[in-house]
Amino acid sequence: MTFKSQLIVNQQPFHYIDLVKIAEHYQENIHKLPYAIRILLESVARHQNEEITEEALKYLIHYDAKNPTGVIPFKVERVVLQDFTGVPAVVDLAAMRDAMLKLGGSAKEINPEIPVTLVVDHSVQVDAFGNPQAITLNTEREFERNMERYQFLKWAQGSFENFDVVPPETGIIHQVNIESLSPVVIEKEGLLFPDTLQGTDSHTTMINGLGVLGWGVGGIEAEAAILGEASYFPTPEVIGVRFTGQLATGTTATDLALFVTETLRNEKVVGKFVEYFGPSYHQLSLADRATLANMAPEYGATCGYCPIDQETLDYLALTGRTPELIAQVEAYAKANQLFYDEEQEATYTKVIEIDLSQIEPSLAGPKRPQDRISLSQVAQNFTQSVTAPSGPKGFGLPEEELTKQTTIHWQDGTTDTLKTGDLLLAAITSCTNTSNPSVLMTAGLLAKKAVEKGLTVPKYVKTSLAPGSKVVTSYLKASGLLPYFEQLGFYLVGYGCTTCIGNSGPLDEEVTQAVTDSQLLASAVLSGNRNFEGRIHPLIKANYLASPPLVVAYAICGTVRKDLTKESLGTDKEGKPVYLKDIWPSSEEVESYIQKYVSKEAFKAAYAHLFDANERWNEIQTTSSDCYAWDENSTYIANPPFFEDLSADLPSHAALDNLRVLAKLGDSVTTDHISPAGSIGLDSTAGKYLSSRNVPYRDFNSFGSRRGHHEVMMRGTLANIRLQNQLVPEISGGFTRFLPTDEVMSMYDAAMNYQKQNIGTIILAGKDYGMGSSRDWAAKGTQLLGVKAVIAESFERIHRSNLVMMGLIPLEYTNQETAQSLGLTGEEVFCIDFPEKPQINQTITVTAQNKDGKTITFTTKLRFDSPADLRYYQNGGILPMIIRKQATK
Repeated sequence: MTFKSQLIVNQQPFHYIDLVKIAEHYQENIHKLPYAIRILLESVARHQNEEITEEALKYLIHYDAKNPTGVIPFKVERVVLQDFTGVPAVVDLAAMRDAMLKLGGSAKEINPEIPVTLVVDHSVQVDAFGNPQAITLNTEREFERNMERYQFLKWAQGSFENFDVVPPETGIIHQVNIESLSPVVIEKEGLLFPDTLQGTDSHTTMINGLGVLGWGVGGIEAEAAILGEASYFPTPEVIGVRFTGQLATGTTATDLALFVTETLRNEKVVGKFVEYFGPSYHQLSLADRATLANMAPEYGATCGYCPIDQETLDYLALTGRTPELIAQVEAYAKANQLFYDEEQEATYTKVIEIDLSQIEPSLAGPKRPQDRISLSQVAQNFTQSVTAPSGPKGFGLPEEELTKQTTIHWQDGTTDTLKTGDLLLAAITSCTNTSNPSVLMTAGLLAKKAVEKGLTVPKYVKTSLAPGSKVVTSYLKASGLLPYFEQLGFYLVGYGCTTCIGNSGPLDEEVTQAVTDSQLLASAVLSGNRNFEGRIHPLIKANYLASPPLVVAYAICGTVRKDLTKESLGTDKEGKPVYLKDIWPSSEEVESYIQKYVSKEAFKAAYAHLFDANERWNEIQTTSSDCYAWDENSTYIANPPFFEDLSADLPSHAALDNLRVLAKLGDSVTTDHISPAGSIGLDSTAGKYLSSRNVPYRDFNSFGSRRGHHEVMMRGTLANIRLQNQLVPEISGGFTRFLPTDEVMSMYDAAMNYQKQNIGTIILAGKDYGMGSSRDWAAKGTQLLGVKAVIAESFERIHRSNLVMMGLIPLEYTNQETAQSLGLTGEEVFCIDFPEKPQINQTITVTAQNKDGKTITFTTKLRFDSPADLRYYQNGGILPMIIRKQATK
């Protein structure tokens, strides 16, 4: 059966896969299914073929929320890429064209089969700040640093079909996605169906705020989707979050997002879908929903889905979508039971109740987004963290650290005293909050009131405003609020992720000198979604997430050691104390500004020339050819070695014995730890490589910008300055012991020595290994270093998938065992009893022998979760599998 029905919209006939017909055929009630499951069901029904069979459809239509079964093959309709993760994905596609020729195929057989949009938003760095020329200077430096990458992307834009590039200085990928790219409902040859997507950025989940199902994947999985492969994952549990009550005055969408993040992390929703609903669902603006959906990686869920309703339609109108499209979205969503119906509650795996009236102003930190702190407790919490044991919530420093101070000697002869906890960075940045007019208008009005009171920001605080969309500056200018931001130092520095991705740029030289000499524990506050160790700035160890208005407030304070609910921010022109409550705008004032200045015209103007508004981009010259002409001298783009030994035959797999531990790691090791995105140190292994290629230090750029070059990225793997390898507990950073000689050396050098001696390596890890960004180089670099397997207590969803797609083996301890409970030091020689034909979630025996000859034997669970995972392993990874598949078509 095709289960098709007809729908008339504006007197025009369309067809669609009718979910009610499917439910009736299988004698089920469609209203019992969560909305996200309905979208998966529609996709599986529409894409029925040899690989996507009725069996998968049955898993969904007979969905048991308490005990979901089966593996779902999911074909998305679009892929979005940002430039840090998108460039290596496109590099792989270019290399696959070369590999196709080696196997006797045609280069053009490697081509996107669905629409792909790459948005250049991760490259701009905050070099200049605090002045009107900041954005111009930062953009100039961006093009200087990244011209090789941009030339490559221009070649790709001209060579690949279905591939568009949104140039720099336009906006952040996720905001461009919700404000312009997504149609919500797609029409193709008279057939209507939901927009769905995957993206090479964790925060692709933001699109769920628009009622579009999508999430972040590694670049490798995105490449598979681009080339027409389905994504396979176990039928998900769906956690329902029922909203009741109303947000109190003074609380923001950021506060709600941080509360939800903390709550859902505690509920352990990793690998699950989250879906929002309830009596107060309609009170959340679309920007609020997008803020919640964006944070899904922080609470660990695959996605945080917000069903389509009237608010969705109103937002489509506000952002300048055509009346014809809006009519299609409304008619289709209502006809196919995808329009939110408060009277028909779906059946969820579990329902979590959240009363909006209980939300209070909060921050999160000092090292993780899920560690929420009430505003009144921030100062106290920081003080406790200084001496708390080293870990996610502590720095493990002596009590004297609390009274430490240092002097900044400015070039003009003046001085400032810096104390522990003083603020060096205040950034309004990232996709999370800078799509939300409510928090930005609140911040702007707060800035206005602060300036009118005579408040200022200390000289040592680096301030920046990096909106996610040009629409933001449009309404800040129209409302007259932008000059007040600027008077406090928050000048426009660029349209991009900036500080949130680690592109915070350098501090003033005098500040850098003072902090470096004293090793002072300083702080940063940003309106981002990530504050992992070593991410924001190498000199700043305590990093807090906050709403834009609180970023402004803390910038004025200049420290996180004040209780902003009780202590003054500073003094007014008459010397009287000014408190946060004195300058916090009312909800009515904020709403009146939104109604007056956030307009459809602003969105239409911002997106009128989405692909060609940047003249610098338009002027880039490049070649036109099916295969890319690799430049041997480039330190940005290189032909990766993944296909060097590729043949038409399946590879043979060597026995997994005589394995040594490259790194023994603890809990919550993020992909930032495994493959950093921030600046490249002069004395780092990657820095030394660039120096050997005559790259001056000022042009090192970041790891993120050099992801198209495997030699740089291999040297950056497991090289984060905050990484703690238990094989060398006395030092942090990318170091290990080369166990055969007991020498301490860089992770890269040890890995190369192991490879020279034909010794395979493994990694031992704790809980949530690979949490954080959907960073494919965390898996690619690990594979190139010669790692064969990772044994962890648990894996974050995307990283597990990436490891498998690179041909690596993820194993989980069983029986609640850990490296510690088993007595593993990491010095043992390991043997993994791996079968020739592994099975899904098979039990695998591992044997470890220590120096004394004592043997420790334990069992692990093989985290091959689907038949597709088995195929990837047999082929040596997903990319060789696709090439073999295309070559034999």
